Amino acid sequence: MLLHTVNKSPFGNNALSSCLGASKAGSGILLIEDGVYGALTGTEISEKVKEAMKTRKIYALGPDLKSRGIHDRIIEGINVVDYGGFVDLVAEHDAVEAWL
Repeated sequence: MLLHTVNKSPFGNNALSSCLGASKAGSGILLIEDGVYGALTGTEISEKVKEAMKTRKIYALGPDLKSRGIHDRIIEGINVVDYGGFVDLVAEHDAVEAWL
């Protein structure tokens, strides 16, 4: 299965929406850099993310959440990982696809 990484904010780029639409059930999606804004609760993308969580695992990089001050406002059920967790996710998946 693929690990998809999204590093662009969903509020100025459609990478996350495209990823959510194209990724397959069982895939992992890791939000990094400004992509972590896609983990915020109460936004226009939140419902799409919650729907995707029914069939995909969604992760957010903790240091990126903290550096943006949003670590306490994310959608319940999103898995927060550190850099070691990022490496583990890459190792656990067959390939990584970066959405730009």
